[in-house]
Amino acid sequence: MPEMTDIADKAAPDMARPPYSHGIPFSEGVRVWLRVAALSFGGPAGQIAVMHRILVDEKRWIGEHRFLHALNYCMLLPGPEAQQLAVYIGWLLHRTAGGLVAGMLFVLPGFLAILGLSYIYAAFGNVTVVEGLFFGLKAAVLAVVIQAVFRIGGRALKNRLTIGIAAAAFIAIFFFRVPFPLIILAAGIIGYVGGRSGSPLFRVGGGHKAGTGPILKDEDSVLGEETPIHARPNLAWSLRVSAVFLALWLAPLAMLLVFLGVDNVFTQIGMFFSKMAVVTFGGAYAVLAYVAQEAVEHYGWLRPGEMLDGLGMAETTPGPLIMVVQFVGFMGAYRDPGSLNPMTAATLAAILTIWVTFLPCFLWIFLGAPFIERLRNNVALTGAMSAITAAVVGVILNLAVWFGLHTLFSEVVSWNLGSFSLDVPVLSSLVLPSLVLTVAAGVAIFRFRASVIATLLACAVAGMIWTLMMS
Repeated sequence: MPEMTDIADKAAPDMARPPYSHGIPFSEGVRVWLRVAALSFGGPAGQIAVMHRILVDEKRWIGEHRFLHALNYCMLLPGPEAQQLAVYIGWLLHRTAGGLVAGMLFVLPGFLAILGLSYIYAAFGNVTVVEGLFFGLKAAVLAVVIQAVFRIGGRALKNRLTIGIAAAAFIAIFFFRVPFPLIILAAGIIGYVGGRSGSPLFRVGGGHKAGTGPILKDEDSVLGEETPIHARPNLAWSLRVSAVFLALWLAPLAMLLVFLGVDNVFTQIGMFFSKMAVVTFGGAYAVLAYVAQEAVEHYGWLRPGEMLDGLGMAETTPGPLIMVVQFVGFMGAYRDPGSLNPMTAATLAAILTIWVTFLPCFLWIFLGAPFIERLRNNVALTGAMSAITAAVVGVILNLAVWFGLHTLFSEVVSWNLGSFSLDVPVLSSLVLPSLVLTVAAGVAIFRFRASVIATLLACAVAGMIWTLMMS
């Protein structure tokens, strides 16, 4: 996108063009980001670990302190923190063009892989082998989601207050269907007020564990300790780049509204996932329950079990887990293509979904990154993040229960009394093979510390063998 890069860079007159003072050629940066993208499996923890290993330990381009400082900022933002971290470091090294390349390459391999799998799913989903593959993936994904509850909960729930926030979030979303954005907003307000009060209950340690071994000091890295000129706060540049990205994000939505109307599937997809782009705090798991419920119950884009199929695709391909929304948009337009060919409509919807989901990530980084030093020690923001992370644990637990009901049972009924709602499985509809595979996946992950990819592949093979035997 050369025009956008030129506009953004010209807005800051003191930004010199390459070559860069650190001596890292832009072409080498592109090669490294391609490598990072190809290895970005295993969710945000794995993706961040890959970036740390390559950029800090191997290339020594950026120091440990600066890496963690950038990560802590990205964790305060909505959206996938690993992809945003790539945008941030790419921008830090090679200005706007570097951020664009790093962020787009981080998403591209996963987009192409999920698009190919979606074609197969839509065209041959009723084929025995394909059915078996996704049957096995569902069971493994359920175990992975349960693991996420324990992993994130162990990091976030440090006292009775955070445990209470997590429990309240679970009750609100599971029993009363309170929208996810309202839960996050309420938790953020509670944490912000608690942080400003100075309460130690809202203080948290930051970030993921980046790695072990000798720490690379910032002054010993290729980038050095000083802040590059282009990375210093520049209000004119921030306003200009914000206007460009807002236009790129909102103009397509406005055109869809004007030419197709509010009830068209493309308009609905664009608007819904734009909303998701600004509320996805705490990673993909935190918002997937809300996305699944809306996609299944409100819009009718998916059937209940299909969200797990899409999650299995996202788990086994490179890139952020939130890319599962690409499958949701694909299937939504495939089933309601209007005058278009179903596959054409689905492909366009997949592109639209990824566009409105990830483009705001560039906006958050380019707008806010120059000012992160002012946010670093803000106790109120730390408190808000602490409470939001605790609420996310409750939301992920809801996701695990929701997925479990629809994976282990073929029939689920809802009991409603006013605003209270409860999904209850029909015990006689228990799918025993799913239970066996889920237990096996749980044992592999929790007892033997098997990798997520190995567990997913093993369950997929087992699912295919089972369906072939039963056919």
